[in-house]
Amino acid sequence: MNTAQHVINDSDESFRDHFNAVNEDGKRNWFYPQKPTGKWHTRRVWFTVLILTLLFATPFIKFNDQPLLLFNVLERKFIIFGIFIGPQDYWLFGLTMLSFMVFIVLFTTIFGRLWCGWACPQTVFMEMVFRKIEYAIEGNATKQKLLNKAPWNTDKILRKTAKYTAFMIVSFLIANLLLSYVLGVDELSKIIREPIADHLPLFGGIIAFTAIFYFNFAWLRDQACTVVCPYGRLQGVLMDRNTINVAYDYERGEPRGKIHKNQERTEGDCVNCHQCVAVCPTGIDIRNGLQMECVNCTACIDACDNIMEKVGFEKGLIRYTSENAIVKKTNKLITPRVVGAMVMLVLLWSVLGFMVVSRTDTQTMLLRAQGSQYIENKDQSITNLYTFKIFNKTNHAIVPEIRLEGIRGKLIFAGGRRSGASAGKSGSKAPDLSLEPAGMVEGTVFIIVPGNELKKRKTTLKLTVYQDNKKLEEFETTFMAPEN
Repeated sequence: MNTAQHVINDSDESFRDHFNAVNEDGKRNWFYPQKPTGKWHTRRVWFTVLILTLLFATPFIKFNDQPLLLFNVLERKFIIFGIFIGPQDYWLFGLTMLSFMVFIVLFTTIFGRLWCGWACPQTVFMEMVFRKIEYAIEGNATKQKLLNKAPWNTDKILRKTAKYTAFMIVSFLIANLLLSYVLGVDELSKIIREPIADHLPLFGGIIAFTAIFYFNFAWLRDQACTVVCPYGRLQGVLMDRNTINVAYDYERGEPRGKIHKNQERTEGDCVNCHQCVAVCPTGIDIRNGLQMECVNCTACIDACDNIMEKVGFEKGLIRYTSENAIVKKTNKLITPRVVGAMVMLVLLWSVLGFMVVSRTDTQTMLLRAQGSQYIENKDQSITNLYTFKIFNKTNHAIVPEIRLEGIRGKLIFAGGRRSGASAGKSGSKAPDLSLEPAGMVEGTVFIIVPGNELKKRKTTLKLTVYQDNKKLEEFETTFMAPEN
């Protein structure tokens, strides 16, 4: 969306020809945003308290004796709001990610980069934690600039040491927070309680992530959003003229001009005070229109409203609005594009919900042994040889028992493990097929069926998997017999 021709005086769009975080010499421009104040900043502070509380509390919340959220990429185990997704359920994880992507498209189409400004961990920690530490130790933007230019004296050394030590401590806490989502608090607590030598790889992971987060928040900072994160670059295709964004009302503000006492004002409401630029953490001028670097942090809204209040103009020159609301004075959130995304999202969530509800705790594969034939026994029974694999799709141990249903017969497992069934009822003790969480067991089994139970060459057998008389799964296989 290109609105700059409406905004820039004399149609000057030179700002689009360069990256404002880099100067003409190719060196980085360090931004020193002024400390924001105002109702929107206060709202963000309270929202940040809520977000951080949830972030740090969630790893300790358990549902059915397992974490509410777990993203263990090392062991390929995921738990999303109590739903366990193991190695055998990547289709479920893929469908979840696909629905999440559609949700992002829908959310961004309606609300723009609201996520970036309010809930993204990068913004939350950078602007509401690390930046606050910086203000507390080094002072406001002007004092920070002077301190960086000052020679290395005792005051500078003490302030820099205090700031970067605080940065390191917070980075260490964030690293532990991340690993609590990857490993779970129980595993993480072992690193804390037990000797480090017993958990060197995990401890090394904490150190590595601490260094990464320290580098991110101490040096990378705003460039994590403007250079690394691809979301800002996607906004051009995700947003339209009805999308809600932090925007400058150029219809009301242009042409800009300073306020002169005892003179009738012929310009717009923008007094060209540049306060919106001074508070911006990515150093942009919101009056240039929609830009990739804008994370919708609302700092410019508060800065502009403070100036408008002082000069006696109406607030809201910079506000949450859309391009059509500025130009056409209309705001239509539900567009055909939004409806299409909603329909797709509802379909995906419906399929996902059905798959979750109908999912079984185990997944059994029972196949006739390759190259094997049926065996005719002396007692007129018929034997078929099968190979099996049983996958545990839960995060807790399972001891399954395989039974025949609806037909007399028995199962003899290789190695003497045996499970019998007669008319669907077990005739002997189930074999030891213990499954670890997300584990797998495999082997071979003979299925023996009396000849008078078989009416044709190919018979479909129904089998079930039980645990403590609770049916976990039902499946079928083909049983071969001689022609009658």
